[in-house]
Formats: sequence, structure tokens, C-alpha cells
Amino acid sequence: MAYTTDDLDKILGFSTWTDKQKMDELLKMDCALHCALGTESTKSEREAVKKKSRKIYKAIKTFDEQNGEMFLRVMDLK
Repeated sequence: MAYTTDDLDKILGFSTWTDKQKMDELLKMDCALHCALGTESTKSEREAVKKKSRKIYKAIKTFDEQNGEMFLRVMDLK
């Protein structure tokens, strides 16, 4: 099943999923967002993807503090 950023709370709430499964699904969502961007993407489209990525990384931080913080720090460097 393909999840979207609207499903973040749902994914975080899956008690039968391991943290690795949650991380994999969240990063898969982030990858799909970035892969959909192209050279003709507008600045507003790129900013929207960046905001969604930040939400995903904050969600990761709720169960994996170290990796979530690393993703957010790297994002802020760009």
C-alpha cells in the first residue's frame, strides 16, 4: 500500500510494525516526494516537498531520536 504524508500518524501508531519498518516506510515516502520533482518544478513545489520532508523527519525523531535529529540537521545545512 502506498502511504502519503497524511498517513504519518497512522504509520506511527502501528503497534505491530517494528521501528525499522516504520523508518523504511517513512523514508520511502520521502524518496517518492523527491523523485517526483524535476527540472521544471517550481520553487513553490520544491518548498512544499521540503516542508513534507521536515514532517517526515520529525515523525522519525519520535521513535529514533538520533537519526531523526541527523536528518533534520542535514536538511538545515542545505
